[in-house]
Amino acid sequence: MTDTAHPATASSAPVKTTLDIVDIFRILPHRFPFLLIDRVIEIQRKQRIVAIKNVTINEPFFAGHFPNLPIMPGVLIVEAIAQAGGALLLTEVEDPKDKLIMFTGIERAKFRRPVVPGDQLRIEVELKNWRARPSMIAVRMEGIVYVGARRVAEAVVSCQLVETARGRGGSDSVGAASDTDEPE
Repeated sequence: MTDTAHPATASSAPVKTTLDIVDIFRILPHRFPFLLIDRVIEIQRKQRIVAIKNVTINEPFFAGHFPNLPIMPGVLIVEAIAQAGGALLLTEVEDPKDKLIMFTGIERAKFRRPVVPGDQLRIEVELKNWRARPSMIAVRMEGIVYVGARRVAEAVVSCQLVETARGRGGSDSVGAASDTDEPE
């Protein structure tokens, strides 16, 4: 069940403040084994999102990272931050199925404690910058990940939200951002 909050504006539809896994499937293109958020417990439009990831021994990466000491790879924790942020962005656009979120940068990533099977990640992502162009939105987000009250990881991620065809090099790719393009 998802909660809703009725804004003080004259909006006709209530704004979702939580997302269950079915809602997440509708918003994000990721699927098992790469979907790294299970639930969203808080959304503040264009401000912040809090997501949950339940880490189990059944995660496919534990088979090789590491066989006798299972530790969640830090890059996947950063990806979970990006996916939570992506869910926040995609709730703000029309036709999210036609959009793709692409990493453009990772800064100040720190891993403070290993994440192991049985941990529950609380992924808190705050939007720091939002810039819109006609065919793209560029954002910068700061994510902090907790297990219980302990901070286990953090990173600042930059992403672009682009049309799906453009992101996959489709016919709309003319003028697509390159590695050297900076968001305005």
